[in-house]
Amino acid sequence: MHIQDSHWTSASAVASGGAVGAAGNGRGDSSRTTPLRVDAQRNLEHVLRAAREVFGELGYGAPMEDVARRARVGVGTVYRRFPSKDVLVRRIAEEETSRLTDQARSALGQEDEPWSALSRFLRTSVASGAGRLLPPQVLRVGVADEIAEGGGLLDEARVPQQRTQPNAGELRLVPEESAGSLGSGYDAGATALLEVVGQLVDRARAAGQLRADVSVSDVLLVIATAAPSLPDAAQQAAASARLLDILLEGLRSRPL
Repeated sequence: MHIQDSHWTSASAVASGGAVGAAGNGRGDSSRTTPLRVDAQRNLEHVLRAAREVFGELGYGAPMEDVARRARVGVGTVYRRFPSKDVLVRRIAEEETSRLTDQARSALGQEDEPWSALSRFLRTSVASGAGRLLPPQVLRVGVADEIAEGGGLLDEARVPQQRTQPNAGELRLVPEESAGSLGSGYDAGATALLEVVGQLVDRARAAGQLRADVSVSDVLLVIATAAPSLPDAAQQAAASARLLDILLEGLRSRPL
């Protein structure tokens, strides 16, 4: 379903000041309005934090009820802030894409050595968990349009094609009609992300530090890959770091 801009405007208005109408009594009673506005802001923060956690763990298919449960609010409270799940998904996707773009720009600006810049971006992004919140539309890469051995099409698996030449299977934006609820506003943010990550990839490849067949899509797939969830935080951090080390080694070029 495509989200109309009016829905997003409504969601923003509700999120930023929807409690004012509920608190106002026509007499300018600021003693009642201020606490309710604080509560509304606190609830919004709880909902957004919960949405990042739930979508990061279960994907964007997770129901709004799970978000409400994690935020410890009623599902009606979630819908008052976000009129539909599509609006909430777009909010989270835009925020996390912006965060990844900032991280990539920071790596470009603070690291002169190409491989150090790329690996810094990957480590920072994996640590923040933002990569797990990239929507499937951004991670859509070339899919082998072949019949699988069992007879089914390799469609939903979105298996990256084997690259035999540079730029083959490059990550691309999908048309807006295919992007569904994310819409053109998200396209602009995704384009900025692809451009800055592309600079990191091009620099490392030109320096001979990155495999020639590695593309932007490969880099984003790395940050979207997470180690299995473990109950102990220290073990989880160690597993994530180890997995990233292995993936980084797979990206590096090797002398002939």
